[in-house]
Amino acid sequence: MAIEVFNRYEEKYILSESDFIFLTECIERHMDKDPHNRDGEFYPISNIYYDTPDFSLIRTSLMRPAYKEKLRLRSYGKTDENDMAFLEIKKKYRGLVNKRRTKLIRAEAERFIKTGAAPEYKEYMNGQVLSELCWFINHHRLRPAAFVGYDRLAFFGRGGSDLRISFDKNIRGRSYNLTLSSTDGTPILEDGYYLMEIKTRFSKPLWLAHLLTERNIRRAHFSKYGTYYTMLLNEKKQEAI
Repeated sequence: MAIEVFNRYEEKYILSESDFIFLTECIERHMDKDPHNRDGEFYPISNIYYDTPDFSLIRTSLMRPAYKEKLRLRSYGKTDENDMAFLEIKKKYRGLVNKRRTKLIRAEAERFIKTGAAPEYKEYMNGQVLSELCWFINHHRLRPAAFVGYDRLAFFGRGGSDLRISFDKNIRGRSYNLTLSSTDGTPILEDGYYLMEIKTRFSKPLWLAHLLTERNIRRAHFSKYGTYYTMLLNEKKQEAI
């Protein structure tokens, strides 16, 4: 069962191909692959990010304030309007990430965001999160702002550990055709590089800290939606010039 409410710290790193190969080979000795990674293959994730007409949520986020928030609709692979998706609020305060989400049929999630009227409660929904989403959507008057998709390889900690490590490649975005039915987009991260995210409520285990030190891998500030939004701004500036 997918976790719907949790708190954790997240660290991000940009990796070269050689660092990716080295780390994944070592991590496999300590962690288990996500069940979505059948036969070790990356699995696709698609997101629609929602924002105000003047992009106030992402503009605030890029200023790196103590508190920031965003809302997205997420699916695993391409979907049609009758498939399940996750509608998520993601908040971050002084480094601690709080994510709250509920399952919704894609069509009812899109209708919910467009109208501000929450769907009638069904047993697959999280009622508390649905109420929070209703307030958030109506308070901010959100609209579709960007598609962001990528392919993911992920690992889970063993023995009850909440440690999760993910590697994303083929990160791409678009500002048109804002639907989860299509997965195309403009590359956000250079080909041959990976975004690694380390997620846990606690400190990194020593074995992982030693691996990062050995390869001189350092933390990076990287927001998928933020990076794509910045790319759009730069394109508009070039067009103006």
